[in-house]
Amino acid sequence: MHIAIAGNIGSGKTTLTRMLAKHYKWEAKFEQVVENPYLEDFYKDMRRWSFCLEVFFLKERFKDILAISENKNTVIQDRSIFEGVYVFAKNNHDQGTISDLDFQTYMELFEQMMSIVKIPDLMIYLRADINHLVANIQKRGRDYEQSIKLDYLKGLNQRYEDFICNNYPGKVLTIDVNNMDYEHNPQDFRFITDKIDSLLYGLFPLKEEDYKD
Repeated sequence: MHIAIAGNIGSGKTTLTRMLAKHYKWEAKFEQVVENPYLEDFYKDMRRWSFCLEVFFLKERFKDILAISENKNTVIQDRSIFEGVYVFAKNNHDQGTISDLDFQTYMELFEQMMSIVKIPDLMIYLRADINHLVANIQKRGRDYEQSIKLDYLKGLNQRYEDFICNNYPGKVLTIDVNNMDYEHNPQDFRFITDKIDSLLYGLFPLKEEDYKD
């Protein structure tokens, strides 16, 4: 089984991935952000490095999804290939840092990749407002993230909503994390695991507005 955690920069994906992997004894797959050689340059000059950054991420996420498809264990993944395409690459294209021609090439490559892989069994989307994201970004203190512009984060948030509502064909569990602290508050974490148990195992009732088929 393949579970993916979706959410904007600073939404808490990595923390939740780690906690759910421990709770359910799932195998965790983390995004190798710091290993992208274009990342630091990208935040300094997005127009110059956007296409290179996104192609590198696409390559790495495709390798990940191929490995997950061959894994017999349940894998929980920190960010999926779909977000990279429909949120991050699309945001760069819409904001003019990836040209129409480059984006067309990128999408054709992605579509070829998708012809041989499956979507996750469940996508868990962490919905967060900009203030929550900024507070988390500042708290974790990654140097290359401190120059992220608010317009960039806002664009990503808008495209996450469009991605979840209009572009992703699979099952989604949406969690509003703005007033949650699941890392330190057991009740908040239990709220999330109850929702997951309901969707995957049918153990608890789940309201219709909490998920999308």
